[in-house]
Amino acid sequence: MYITKGEWMLVVAVSENKLIKGAAAVQIYNLPNDRVAFITTIGGKGIVSRESFAKLKTLLKSFGATKIQGAARESIARFWRRFDFIERYKIVEVKI
Repeated sequence: MYITKGEWMLVVAVSENKLIKGAAAVQIYNLPNDRVAFITTIGGKGIVSRESFAKLKTLLKSFGATKIQGAARESIARFWRRFDFIERYKIVEVKI
């Protein structure tokens, strides 16, 4: 199931008996050579399995996405490598 608002999307993983198993917030934007689905947040065991990730990729492709990106701390970046993600950059911040 997904809900869209402009270029934002909420993807919800739902079980056969209609229980929510996970969700992801995704922003879709264009680069010169790609249409990127940027995962701003993702969570839940039901959305990070190989089967559900394959479904997520298919859904994002149907919206024209050619790449999936996301910001992640180092431990989560290691986790996503099992789905063939590569580290492109790190985002840091400071409170002022």
